[in-house]
Amino acid sequence: MGISKKLKHTTSKMVDSKHMLKGITLASFLESTIVPIPLEAVLIPLMQARREKLWSIALMATLGCVVGALFGYALGYYLFDIVGDWIIQTFASPEQFESVKSKMESQGFWFVMTLGVAPIPFQIAMLAAGATQYSLLLFLLATVIARSLRYFGLALAVYYGGDRAESLIRRYKAKAIVALTLLIVLLWFISDQF
Repeated sequence: MGISKKLKHTTSKMVDSKHMLKGITLASFLESTIVPIPLEAVLIPLMQARREKLWSIALMATLGCVVGALFGYALGYYLFDIVGDWIIQTFASPEQFESVKSKMESQGFWFVMTLGVAPIPFQIAMLAAGATQYSLLLFLLATVIARSLRYFGLALAVYYGGDRAESLIRRYKAKAIVALTLLIVLLWFISDQF
């Protein structure tokens, strides 16, 4: 069974499950830590099918990601010497990690915000934040804001787009991500001026 068929099968099973919200939280945790498959593939159809739980789904996806971010931060903080190389080899290259680590040390909050919105693996940012002992409070704040923008943005698209949300998101996703990233970079630039 192909990956898209597996995702559709998983989504259809979750729609009627009484454990749907727990499942979303777990899926979001796994997506932010070890499974680099975008959660949107499950969230959008699920949000369309369960519109009465739309905001709860977005909240639980955000919560799962934040717990995953804490886990990744702790790995970087406490176990970087043991698991860091494996994570770097799995999700990036040593050069990419060094670049991320350098950015984390100099521009952590805005860097985490940018990575949290962009569709790139967040695992490296979490690991680098922990490895550099970046402020946990600022890391969590940036993660909550970025992932809330992502998941509640999907919920808004479903709320206003209804059954057309999936095609609208597919059509405008890249433009929305670029716009959000540019907005964050602009705010980042403005904050550096003061």
